[in-house]
Amino acid sequence: MPRLDAAWQALGHWLGATVLPAQCALCGMGCPEVLCPPCRAQYLGHSRPRCRQCANPLAGTDGTPLCGRCLRKRPAYDATVTACDYAPPVDQLLLQLKFGARLPLAPLFAQLLAVAVQQQPAWEQPQLLCPVPLGPARLAGRGFNQALEIARPLARLLAIPLQPRLALRVRETRAQSGVAPRERRANLAHAFAIAPQHGGLLQGCHVGIVDDVMSSGHTVNTLAAACKRAGASRVSILVVARTPPH
Repeated sequence: MPRLDAAWQALGHWLGATVLPAQCALCGMGCPEVLCPPCRAQYLGHSRPRCRQCANPLAGTDGTPLCGRCLRKRPAYDATVTACDYAPPVDQLLLQLKFGARLPLAPLFAQLLAVAVQQQPAWEQPQLLCPVPLGPARLAGRGFNQALEIARPLARLLAIPLQPRLALRVRETRAQSGVAPRERRANLAHAFAIAPQHGGLLQGCHVGIVDDVMSSGHTVNTLAAACKRAGASRVSILVVARTPPH
């Protein structure tokens, strides 16, 4: 029996490498990695000037580290790092993870985000990472939390402790993508809380909140505010993609 099991295992490896080769998630060409080197070079890894606080692109070159919106009204979080813009074709990769359950994409996103973090000048390393939580109903329907799937490998790459149950979504909310912009803040009101058993971790702590996409910023801002109320001294956002302002 052990020999037969080994034979079947060898056959499975052969099928995976020959008959059913891996494909690049973008162009579909045969590739041993999730993303082929040409697609990675063309669509990812390009840096651009961004607001230090919210990571929106900066149009000017005057050296101002903050965008006009953050200068007018500072959000609850203190800094944001993103790996790329949420735009075609990269947006399709994130949709494949989120709605297609293509979980092997999560370590790729973590790697891209880790590189973006390491490229930040004067970066202040968070003391712990907290993924944006899903509500129980959405977690049950999807079967996984994409933010947590990205945060796990990211925590290993950055050597930062991960606290997957630090924050709770205590109120089910509609998906922000389906809510009118003027209603998004109200949709998330009182949606997050810090788990009572972990509240002591946040006293004077620098928290890193991890998510897949940041659009209006209301989700991470609401969670950052909950962290600050629980005693966090600083909150940084680590998000794979940032939706450019319209």
